[in-house]
Amino acid sequence: MSKKTIRIGTRDSQLATWQAEKVARELQKLGHDTELIFVKSEGDLDLTTPLTEMGGKGVFTKALDDAQLNDEIDIAVHSFKDLPTENPLPLKVAAIMERADARDSLVAPDGTDFLEDPDYKATIATSSNRRRAQWLNRYPHHEIVNIRGNVNTRLEKVKNKDWDGAIFAAAGLERIDLGHHISEYLDWMVSAAAQGAMAVMIREDDSEMEEIVSQLNHDETALCTTIERDFLHDMEAGCSAPVGAYAYIEDEKVHFKAVALDT
Repeated sequence: MSKKTIRIGTRDSQLATWQAEKVARELQKLGHDTELIFVKSEGDLDLTTPLTEMGGKGVFTKALDDAQLNDEIDIAVHSFKDLPTENPLPLKVAAIMERADARDSLVAPDGTDFLEDPDYKATIATSSNRRRAQWLNRYPHHEIVNIRGNVNTRLEKVKNKDWDGAIFAAAGLERIDLGHHISEYLDWMVSAAAQGAMAVMIREDDSEMEEIVSQLNHDETALCTTIERDFLHDMEAGCSAPVGAYAYIEDEKVHFKAVALDT
């Protein structure tokens, strides 16, 4: 087998770069040279239009898909929750990395005491219909505002805006050493299918990359995220739908919880 340098495609945000570097380190442990190739997505360039109006989270993956199909990169690293459950392209996931914390979290710069006040009309920022629906189901008197941008941009916005808090994936903050911004873990909120997991995509016909990348697969994470994504698919719910799904293994049994709400 040749020892060519493996070109790893990634978005250029701090979190996306961390994820790609994690994959690069694992491949280097297996004896392979790697190179990061940065790709800008439509979702990175347009930070104002709500995701639902841009076609959902697929706007983050299309540019990487195109780069792969054009042979500009060998593999692409994605947050698995961003990948559509149906993929008509000749690309496939060859490895699902071990999952980090799957929970959602609240970043509230001035604290969370407002959550105990039933009369206070808080303003919470999120661009996710799933988070919005679950939050309003629990706090129907609150207001939800849209927020876009990478993790760092959103942290800056919630600090400078007249908002009470914003909802983030805990894994995204923790991976880039920003977990100290978390005010509260939202244990009651059902996370997005495959949240906290990373997927490595290859071209379907690239048997060499499949043999290499498949060594990075984490079986337990793959099982649980497949259950979650199958549920999302069976519900005919895209990744922007107000549907949450979470599977985990405990005492040698698979446990599964899900939620589906109106927006």
